[in-house]
Amino acid sequence: MPFSVWWQAYLTPPASAVKFAIKATLAMGLALYIALWCDLDRPYWALISAAFLQIRPMSGMVLEKGISQITGTVVGCLAGIAIMSLFVQSPTPALICLTAWIILCAYAASVTRNNASFGCIMAAVTAMLIVVITASAPTGLFAVAVARLSELALGAICATLVSALLWPIQVRDHLAGLADQVVNQAFLHGALRLDNSADIAALQATLTASLQPLTQLETDSQAARYEGPEGIGRLRASHVLTVRTARLLAILHALQQLLRSHGGELPTPTKRLIEDMANDLRHSAEGSGVAQARQRLQALRHRALQCMAADSDEGIAPAPDQAPDQASDQTPGQTTARCGHSPSGPITSDPATTRTTESPEALLQRRIHLGLREALGHALVILDAREAIHTPGKRRLKAPALAFHRDHLEAALNGLRAGLVFALLAIVWRYTAWDNGQIAMLVGTLFSAFFATRDNPAAVATTFLKGMLAAVPSALLFGHVLLAQANDFVTLALVFMPPLFLGLLGAANPRLMGYCLAFTIGNILLTMPGNGMDFSIDGFLGRAIALLLGLSTVVMAFRLAPGLPTTIRKHRLVSATVNDLHGLHRRSFHEAESRFGGTMADRLLRLAQHDDSLPEERRYLFSLGLVGLDLGYASLNLRRRLGGRSDALDLALDDLAAALADDYGASARGHAPDRAREYGNRLLQTLEQQTNDSAEYRLMAGLIERLTMSLEHQAARSRQARQAAPAVGVTGRQRTPDRQGAKAPGVDR
Repeated sequence: MPFSVWWQAYLTPPASAVKFAIKATLAMGLALYIALWCDLDRPYWALISAAFLQIRPMSGMVLEKGISQITGTVVGCLAGIAIMSLFVQSPTPALICLTAWIILCAYAASVTRNNASFGCIMAAVTAMLIVVITASAPTGLFAVAVARLSELALGAICATLVSALLWPIQVRDHLAGLADQVVNQAFLHGALRLDNSADIAALQATLTASLQPLTQLETDSQAARYEGPEGIGRLRASHVLTVRTARLLAILHALQQLLRSHGGELPTPTKRLIEDMANDLRHSAEGSGVAQARQRLQALRHRALQCMAADSDEGIAPAPDQAPDQASDQTPGQTTARCGHSPSGPITSDPATTRTTESPEALLQRRIHLGLREALGHALVILDAREAIHTPGKRRLKAPALAFHRDHLEAALNGLRAGLVFALLAIVWRYTAWDNGQIAMLVGTLFSAFFATRDNPAAVATTFLKGMLAAVPSALLFGHVLLAQANDFVTLALVFMPPLFLGLLGAANPRLMGYCLAFTIGNILLTMPGNGMDFSIDGFLGRAIALLLGLSTVVMAFRLAPGLPTTIRKHRLVSATVNDLHGLHRRSFHEAESRFGGTMADRLLRLAQHDDSLPEERRYLFSLGLVGLDLGYASLNLRRRLGGRSDALDLALDDLAAALADDYGASARGHAPDRAREYGNRLLQTLEQQTNDSAEYRLMAGLIERLTMSLEHQAARSRQARQAAPAVGVTGRQRTPDRQGAKAPGVDR
């Protein structure tokens, strides 16, 4: 860690960090005072509760996390009481049953999100404390359960009050900032796509900069419901923003594929429209207001619709949502001149001959115009969602709740790892009768489940271990040598609180949070402030050894059992996408769209993170995710337009959706698609037999052609990336690939 980060955090801290540290310290001080006044058994639990709730200091998030914490504590109390009531005279079966409960809670924490996950962890920790503490004194079972619930609830109440009354930070402001980041970076990424940029680093940077706040926005927006009636509007607008941003990224990816492969064949006016759209997206991202951005994009959409009206005049299908009179204020000659067509071109408007006389250039131009119109439509809805997050009273958007990606196998491994950590520490405690073994089990249970859902949990656990090591001399000096001289609460606070304040001040910096939060918690656990404190050096050293033993076991568990290998995780992400593509037709349209959009946004970020760890020539995963997203929305679009007309057409749609899903899985392995074109032709034949609408026929034919071409392109990209595996030298280390080499033509992220 560079020294400059520490220097900035402690010598030149931002005002927000100072306010955060003051608020968290006051919340813990208030919780400690009330706990001591009420003579609670373990007041330090109220401090830890307040500290965890203040990590995200927005008022709505503190309230939501407090509710989740209290709910998890209640559930954990009931589970602990049930276990002890069944095995009150049998400690070993009780510990076995408790291990199973911890596995279940850690599994649930891995398949839920944010504060719900924290509630599951608290259910595991609370049950563990009740069983372990009452194992030697079962008559005090209910008293221990009530004490744990009171301490944790006290910390949650104090944190909520301080967060709401002192320098309150609203979730709405947090969400508005995230929405701005999402929209601006997505528009910058769109400008790069339309410019047909080959700068992989810039494309990846804008993608990641848009997806990271997008997933955080979708998660954090749940807390907006606790900030008044407008919170629901912000929550729904966040759902809309997530879905539409994902769809925009997918269509921009498809457009760049067309431009990279056939951009030179486009007429000059169409190229100018694309250039203007790229410039306006860039200006919209860099501008200061939504109104100006909407005005630019609406003007572009009007131009795109004029081009599509010209396509219709020359026998090319209009847009699905285009009214017949959209270009009625212009003559065909005016529209044709603007969009670069020639009235005497090769495409005829006669339905009997249109399907056979369209030139490839006309088909390409039609697909470009449709793609631009769709991208601009998504961009305008994104701006509406952004405005609704800022001011939900002006715009009301409706959207169902989104799903997110769940990997049940990975969650099961996380649960088994947490259970193994607890079982190892419980064996040590059971057969050594070590009083401080409870601390080791507490730390092991809490952090083995807490770190499991983090990226690179072994590194996070190691960071916490270093922070705990730094807390040992601090707790010895402030929590024992100096605190032993305190004779009232004011003196206690003046001695005990400064190390906590310093830890929280550093924790406000995301790069230092692991070290500093561990330092704060370590000081609390090593000191254990209360009315009957133990200042003996033997007791302190025993707690320090237990604390370090528990965290060392967690670090060892993550290093020896790191979870699913990267290759398997990538394979499961792709397999989950294939399964979702297969299952789209089994749900209602709106349910399928919301579920697919939410899960794919989550997977896109995970695939992008995997791609970041690979050299450029081996990156294909994010492109693969975008292709899957495009296929899903295309299948839904086909179903919306053609579904329900006849049994034969519905069967052809289902067959094509299954073929697209299978070919998507094949393209991920580098195999050329061999089913989509066949079943696409069958769908077109069925459509031709049941309708005389040549415009709709051509529209569906163009869509199927684009999807097939996208699959073929992705198969080639996947195959090339798989063949570019780095050579391994004699020492077994991978040789660094030459990143200055030329990029293969047609390769896209």
